[in-house]
Amino acid sequence: MSSPSLPARRSSTERRGRRFVAYLKNLVVFALSVLFAFELRFDGAMPARYLPALFVALVIWALAKTAAFLVGAVNQEQWRHTSIYEAERIILANTAGSIAGATAIWFLLGQWGIPRSVYVLEWIVSCFLILGVRLTARVAATARRARQTDGKRTKTLIYGAGAAGLALLWELRQNQSLMFDVVGLIDDNPQTVGLIFDGKPVLGTGEELGALARKHGVKRVLIAIPSATGPQMVRILKFAIDAGVDYKMVPSLGELIQGADLGKQIRDVAVEDLLGRKPVQLDQARLRERIQGKVVMVTGAGGSIGSEICRQIAQFRPLALIGFDEAETPLFQIDRELSKSFPDLVFHPEIGSITRPDALRRLMQQYQPSILYHAAAYKHVTMMERHVFAAIENNIFGTWQVALAAANHGVEDFVMISTDKAVRPTSMMGASKRVAELVIRALQMESGTKFVAVRFGNVLGSNGSVVPIFKEQIAAGGPVTVTHPEMRRYFMTIPEAAQLVLQAFTIGRGGEVFVLDMGESVKILDLARDLILLSGLQPDRDIKIEFTGPRPGEKLFEELNLHDEHLVPTSHAQIRSYVSPYDVDVRRIKAYMQELQQIVNVQDIARLVLLLKELIPDYNPGSQLLKVAMSVEPPATSVPSKLQLPATQTEGPVPVKKLASATRMN
Repeated sequence: MSSPSLPARRSSTERRGRRFVAYLKNLVVFALSVLFAFELRFDGAMPARYLPALFVALVIWALAKTAAFLVGAVNQEQWRHTSIYEAERIILANTAGSIAGATAIWFLLGQWGIPRSVYVLEWIVSCFLILGVRLTARVAATARRARQTDGKRTKTLIYGAGAAGLALLWELRQNQSLMFDVVGLIDDNPQTVGLIFDGKPVLGTGEELGALARKHGVKRVLIAIPSATGPQMVRILKFAIDAGVDYKMVPSLGELIQGADLGKQIRDVAVEDLLGRKPVQLDQARLRERIQGKVVMVTGAGGSIGSEICRQIAQFRPLALIGFDEAETPLFQIDRELSKSFPDLVFHPEIGSITRPDALRRLMQQYQPSILYHAAAYKHVTMMERHVFAAIENNIFGTWQVALAAANHGVEDFVMISTDKAVRPTSMMGASKRVAELVIRALQMESGTKFVAVRFGNVLGSNGSVVPIFKEQIAAGGPVTVTHPEMRRYFMTIPEAAQLVLQAFTIGRGGEVFVLDMGESVKILDLARDLILLSGLQPDRDIKIEFTGPRPGEKLFEELNLHDEHLVPTSHAQIRSYVSPYDVDVRRIKAYMQELQQIVNVQDIARLVLLLKELIPDYNPGSQLLKVAMSVEPPATSVPSKLQLPATQTEGPVPVKKLASATRMN
């Protein structure tokens, strides 16, 4: 075994030297405590006959307290870092040393060897001196650091005098390298104004931020209200922008758990903060029990949702994780990221299409996954209105092929990512995802695989999300384009959506459609205004907002469940389950799939719209798609559909002549 290097030996020697000096300092303090106790007892005129007792008491107490501090692991070196928690340990160790020393003195010198009051005075004086010298060292060190950074630190206000604000204040005092000079605090509770916390006053409320910033030369505000709602955050941002100061956000408790120091996690305010969504609480033990040691496969692993599902799964130590995607570059990137973040994870990046049954069959046979998350899909509404057959092939037939492969190769759990646009769809994307839900429900009726679907709305930051588009428009100086002033959408963050999808898999028994708690729907106009505020600009003054009108396939409002779906509570407060009262006829679904394949082969848009209306009675195709369907001549090989759903589910097939009335409805 090799000997320690010279730098290591030198560091060890220096550490022992510092510790020895600290012991000597403590011994001096302990000795002085005994001397002062005797002097106080006799008012500075101690009789000579007590000198031998003084010497014995000094030695015994010094040794007893040194031993107590060693046993109690009281910090011997870094006096300048003494905190209130360290002070508690110091008092306890000092008390133990005083009692042990007093007991020894009592037995050696007898009960009259020294005056009884000396025992009490020694404990009081030693506590005072031990804590006093440490506090002095801490104050001196803080003052020295402050002088070194004087003039370089940014004058700062902390917004929020609650637990997070006080924790941040303490952290900034200790970590001078963060270069924040805290002038004081502000809080929206008027009752706290004028109070002093940890030496810093609460100067006023949020309405007074502008005046306070000018008075004290404040350049930055640290927002320490992790529990603030979306409207509260917007209000605070307006105060900060009107005051002309920079602003940062203190993370929530959930974010702190993932990181280290509070001060190092101060970050820019994000659009997620303006939504005011509460952190997801996962049943970690249940997820680990279901995933650990299993082979998990994720389709669409290179996408925003699929890649986040991979990140979340990796934390639960699967036996192997297979990422399947047609896009080479995103799959390469998630492979690199997982290799760095989870070096022990066995990750297999596989390139291929979900519409290729041979590729799916090869993967199933090679890896034999137990759990499959199906996130691969075409998701852009307006794009799919222009490429309707691509939506059908990928979203419906791709799901069909993946689900069949899963059922045929013994996959235990199959989770499909769906969308709120599948509810009373007005777009081809929404209609295709609704049919995909019917497909996996049908397979549930005749397969041992547990099939479930999870619906949620728009995901902030995902590919094609409105947020990156707005940010690009703001960076370009505007205008920001909003389709309609009353358009509303449900929003979630990418990690939140992925976590709840994972949790839903542990709840499902098969055949359910889970709906994630999306909170309140958000006006797109309000979201655009909030993003402009986040950029430090004023809506309609610095950045104009223009309305362009709804695009093909878009609805003003999204919905999460159908009228005939009833709510079933689950074990997770943020996941709801909707179960349709109607069973899906497997034979009819397979017959529809055969006819749908014929329609795709001949590219017959009119027949496609009619068949989707038969499958989904509440499908209301967009006017642009209907115009295209009516203007295109049907192929010569086209044959009318003769399939009908049961009378309890639909009134029957939709005749071609009803296309005109459907057009008027749009």
